[in-house]
Amino acid sequence: MSDGIYVSMNGAAARMAQLESVSDNLANINTPGFKAERPAFEAFLARAAGADSPQVYTSAVQTNLDLSTGAVVHSGDPMDVLPSGKAFLAVKLGDGLAFTRNGRVQLDASGALKVNGQPVVDVDGQPIIAPPQTAVRVEPNGTVYANNNRIAQLGLFELHGNVDRVSPTLLRPQSPEAVTTSSETLKLGQFEIGNSSALEAAVQMVSAQRSFDTSMQALQTYRRLDEKAVELGRIR
Repeated sequence: MSDGIYVSMNGAAARMAQLESVSDNLANINTPGFKAERPAFEAFLARAAGADSPQVYTSAVQTNLDLSTGAVVHSGDPMDVLPSGKAFLAVKLGDGLAFTRNGRVQLDASGALKVNGQPVVDVDGQPIIAPPQTAVRVEPNGTVYANNNRIAQLGLFELHGNVDRVSPTLLRPQSPEAVTTSSETLKLGQFEIGNSSALEAAVQMVSAQRSFDTSMQALQTYRRLDEKAVELGRIR
């Protein structure tokens, strides 16, 4: 019966990983620039010693980020920008650049353009800082002006290959060579939120919870059968 216990345990563990991803997606539906996680499952065969047929195990082998476009919010704020196509903005962190679809750009007291507290960079990867006491605006082509003087070109980039999550809204390709500059434009007065709907997340959560409960019930059944087998062995 131990094979059945292992199969049930693997199934429960896989569904627990799915529940964690779905819960995270649901909690960040309205987070600007959030990208949902999509766990990938794999079934594999393992032949137990003395068994006539292999057992089927299920495992969550990896979690991929869904980079598709999220819902669009029309704010009317000219500093809110929405990169077209698959373009991302970039911000400067202590260990390099990270990329985001969060286009809620703000101007801090020093004149630095920031997204969620992190400095936004230009096409050369340098922070954009406007002179003090100036009116800053961003054009649809990414040009940044301060009092009608051009001061920078907002960096737009495209990501290729596998991507890791640095924070809920910041991403980083696994390879630095997987980043290319983009010729896309910006839509002003709009920004993007999470790309997982509440209905989708709720359906996935119910399905994963039911599968988890089924695996746990099977696990308990196999444990009871094992206990009965041990008791019969003692009686004999």
